[in-house]
Amino acid sequence: VRLQIVTWNVATAEPPEDITSLLQLDVQPPTDLYVIGLQEVNAAPVRFLSDMLQEDSWSHAFMDTLAPRGFVKVTSIRMQGLLLLIFAKQIHLPYIQKIQATYTRTGIFGYWGNKGGVSVRFSFYGHMVCFLNCHLAAHMNYALQRVDELEHILEVQDFDLTDTPRIRDHKVVFCFGDLNFRITDHGLHFIRSSINSGRLNLLWSKDQLTMMKIKEPFLQEFEEGHLNFKPTYKFDRNSENYDTSPSKSWFLLHGKKRKPAWTDRILWRIKPKTPPPAEDGPDEYPLLVTQDKYTSDMSYGVSDHKPVLGSFSLELRKCFDTPMLYISPVGVWSADEGACLTYTVQEDFMSSTWDWVGLYKVGFKSASDYETFVWVRENELPEVNEVIQISIDRDEIPLLGGEYVLGYYSTNLQSIIGLSTNFQV
Repeated sequence: VRLQIVTWNVATAEPPEDITSLLQLDVQPPTDLYVIGLQEVNAAPVRFLSDMLQEDSWSHAFMDTLAPRGFVKVTSIRMQGLLLLIFAKQIHLPYIQKIQATYTRTGIFGYWGNKGGVSVRFSFYGHMVCFLNCHLAAHMNYALQRVDELEHILEVQDFDLTDTPRIRDHKVVFCFGDLNFRITDHGLHFIRSSINSGRLNLLWSKDQLTMMKIKEPFLQEFEEGHLNFKPTYKFDRNSENYDTSPSKSWFLLHGKKRKPAWTDRILWRIKPKTPPPAEDGPDEYPLLVTQDKYTSDMSYGVSDHKPVLGSFSLELRKCFDTPMLYISPVGVWSADEGACLTYTVQEDFMSSTWDWVGLYKVGFKSASDYETFVWVRENELPEVNEVIQISIDRDEIPLLGGEYVLGYYSTNLQSIIGLSTNFQV
């Protein structure tokens, strides 16, 4: 499975017109999952309230770009300026289950959400994975506070499932965002000359996150690719020039420019095997993570940060490869007459009379992007292998013909657990 992670502090800017390069859309082999973590999305009070009523402009930009290519928004979570979006190829939707999202505030002693972490976790073909998008404390002298904040988020965020109540209980965790670690000791001139001469390796040992990993056992559990791309902060907007503005510090008599830093990072952690299996045998359902690319995209200039991209290959043995439920249209569907569909439960999944079946136009953006929907059978829950037929009134059939797909949405699992093949209306 191919996973693409994007992290970007967008500094309250609106999305650029073209995000094709950002998403690496033309790269082969094609991506299966997109995970996008943004920081400092515009959270001014009036703007934030309007975003609560409808999707924000960044979510719209990603959905409008990815939906025509067969990607569906699985879920999202927002805490003020922090936004985390998960997209998957339509074919994977029935195998993404147990979706949960949560957040932790760390700004102003934990009462303010301008800093902190938002996370989404789910079961992917039976493997529990978690994605954590963070924005940690700023400024050079707060490296220890950043470490404390990250450890706090990892320890206090909790989920409902007993086997994975905390972030580090998941088989694999991806942690990314504006972690805000700086390059210490070196002066501005040395840092810039090292960047300009392509000798980034001269700066690695003084990167605060690299230094903290030596001291902090929990950080040593996380892996990161080599920092073979230029520091992604701080830039003049709409340029590839590092900060030329004077410092805002009132007590400085002379303008002081920000030193470049690798503030924006992508880390991952595989859950250690403890205790080892009694037979010392191989894991029956292994999950291997390989990072194929770790880079930044300097072409985007709407923010004073540059986006960081991570491409991964996840090699896994599926714990199951048949959907929990089969669903299909019956006969010809036409707006001139009513229509029927059938569904069959293959495996008990805590079905509910609040479950529903959506009729989606091919290229739909999210589970709520249906043309029409119908509630499942109300009087009793289905038996396994029972074939259940539901009728849809002709007034509910869209007048606009085209290619459609049926999706069964489980309220308890918070996901589409069954999809029909595409068919014509």
